[in-house]
Amino acid sequence: MARIVMKFGGTSMAGTERIRRVAQIVRKQAAGGNEVAVVVSAMAGETDRLVNFAREAHALYDPAEYDVVVASGEQVTSGLLALTLQSLGQKARSWLGWQLPVRTIEAHAKARVDSIDGEALLASMAEGTIAVIPGFQGMSAEGRVTTMGRGGSDTSAVAVAAAVGADRCDIYTDVDGVYTTDPRIVAKARKLKAVTYEEMLELASVGAKVLQTRSVSLAMKEGVRIQVLSSFVDDSATPADDLPGTLIVSEDEMERMVEEGLMERKLVTGIAHDKNEAKIILTRVPDKPGAVAEIFGPLAEASINVDMIIQNVGRDKGETDVTFTIPQTDLARAQALLEDKREAIGYNRIITDSHIAKISVVGVGMKSHAGVASDMFRALAERGINIQAITTSEIKVSVMIDEDETELAVRVLHTAYGLDAESEPA
Repeated sequence: MARIVMKFGGTSMAGTERIRRVAQIVRKQAAGGNEVAVVVSAMAGETDRLVNFAREAHALYDPAEYDVVVASGEQVTSGLLALTLQSLGQKARSWLGWQLPVRTIEAHAKARVDSIDGEALLASMAEGTIAVIPGFQGMSAEGRVTTMGRGGSDTSAVAVAAAVGADRCDIYTDVDGVYTTDPRIVAKARKLKAVTYEEMLELASVGAKVLQTRSVSLAMKEGVRIQVLSSFVDDSATPADDLPGTLIVSEDEMERMVEEGLMERKLVTGIAHDKNEAKIILTRVPDKPGAVAEIFGPLAEASINVDMIIQNVGRDKGETDVTFTIPQTDLARAQALLEDKREAIGYNRIITDSHIAKISVVGVGMKSHAGVASDMFRALAERGINIQAITTSEIKVSVMIDEDETELAVRVLHTAYGLDAESEPA
């Protein structure tokens, strides 16, 4: 008998027929004698609908009230799945974020899981009752509803798995694993047997939509074993226990898999892209100590994450231009904040551009091999793709380009790094 946490995304929960299919998958897992908890997302498109309602009500909305609105989507699907399981003769009940409770810290709409009291949940699971938990939501220290940002249900699932000491956390989605890049852009993209926590963390942070960044970070910290699977399978499909999609594992386990010939080691593991970025340029910023702090301090206080940062060499004595990127969803708030701080910062103009994209190459193999960045720059240059900004880490190189060139850049780089090759060893 194993203790398993299963998570189903929005496309898996999009309508009563798909919810019934999910219930069949969950029932099969419980029929094997396993203790099961299920974390669910809102129906596909529902969160966007709720977000639009919040924006229509108030363009610069109160994040606490925004959370109240958008958290309702997962409450609906958790209740519907519990009801569907009951209709199949399975013991099941829903647990809302405040009932466990899932305690969170930090800002509304971007909350982080602090702790989960799993005692009542474990007792219920031990009695053979399937626990159905709405992802994405928790409770602040003040007792208010919080949400964890887009993809937050992944983090909820990993946190629940850690809290109950689960043997495995299965993330069911609309794809059957992690690919070398988006298969909708590159037909020759390959499904990977395994990815390290570190690689998945980088891929998630730069645009891969399979898992949320915080969920991978939490899994790495807590040692939660994850596998990514598709929920779009028929009744005769091989169970998840026997046919995993993509495993998210430690680097040590990855090395063992390579040594055993279960998969090959590539210099670059995958290519990710993200069109949800916006660029801000502040012109003629005073070139003096403390000027940059005046820009990024208020943004940090407002929980606006800044990614790429470029400070140009001053065109005129004592002045410089500062360029940086932020999530598109934060552009209006950031612009309003910076305009309010214009006198303190001392800049001349603020220029924004939301028609940009970030392209990233990721791979643990970069740690011991030089030339990955130069190969990237050369491949893009040969196709006339201009690079506007660059950022790097130990296992990642990212560039900012024009949004219209996103798909071309992904295809070019996928080929340049040999990722179009035949599938990995069986």
